[in-house]
Amino acid sequence: MARLSVNLNKVALLRNSRHTGVPDVAHFAALALRSGARGITVHPRPDERHIRASDIPAIARVMAGRRPGMELNIEGYPDARLMEIVRAARPEQVTLVPDAPDAFTSERGWALDAAERAVAEPAIAALRALGARVILFIDPDPAVAPRARASGADGVEIYTGTYAAGFRAGDAAATLAACVAAAVAARDLGLVVNAGHDLNLRNIPGLVHDAPFLAEASIGHELTADALELGFAATVAAYARALGG
Repeated sequence: MARLSVNLNKVALLRNSRHTGVPDVAHFAALALRSGARGITVHPRPDERHIRASDIPAIARVMAGRRPGMELNIEGYPDARLMEIVRAARPEQVTLVPDAPDAFTSERGWALDAAERAVAEPAIAALRALGARVILFIDPDPAVAPRARASGADGVEIYTGTYAAGFRAGDAAATLAACVAAAVAARDLGLVVNAGHDLNLRNIPGLVHDAPFLAEASIGHELTADALELGFAATVAAYARALGG
C-alpha cells in the first residue's frame, strides 16, 4: 500500500502565468490532503518556474495540524539554497536529485560514482541531522541500490519515466521489470522504496502489482492533467485508490 504524495509544481506553474495568485498553491495542498493524499511534494528549483521558496511556509502552515501523519517532501539538488529551505521547513522527507540548475525536469538519477558521492554524502548527513528522511532519486538499476545504502541515505525513489514511456508505446514489460528489479534490490537492503515520474491511473496498477512494497509515489504532472477532466479532488482520490491508499 503506497502513500500518494501530490506534487504541486504544475499547480504553481499555472499560478505563475498570472500575477493574481490564482490558483492558490496552499489551497490545493489542503484540498489534496482532504481528498486522500498522504503527503505533499514540492521541488523549488533555482529559477522558481513553478514552486517558489516563498510558497513552502504557506504549505507547511496548511499541513501543521496534519504532520507527521501527512508528510511534506521537498525535492531538489543538495546545494546551500536547498539546505536553507529545509532548515526552515523541517520536512519529514527530502528527495535529492542530481539535476543541474537548468534541467528541464528530473530525468536522471544518481549514479553515485566518486564525484556524486562527494556531493551527496555530506548533504545526506546534514539532512538526517535535521530530522529528515533522505531519499535518493535513482535510475531503475539494481546496481545503484548498494551505493545508495552506503551513502547513508534512508531510501530511494525509482525513476519511472522509462516505464511510463514503454507503457505509452505498448511495450512496458522490460522497463517495468527494470523498475521492479531496482526496487527489490533496494528493499532487500533495508531501504525505503518510493517511485515517481509520469505515473498515472493507467500505468500505476502494473507497478504496484509487481512491487506491492512501495512506500510512496510522488505524482504531479499526470495527476494535474487528469484533474483538468475529472476535477482535482476526484483525481486525487482516484490516484490514492490506485496506489492502494
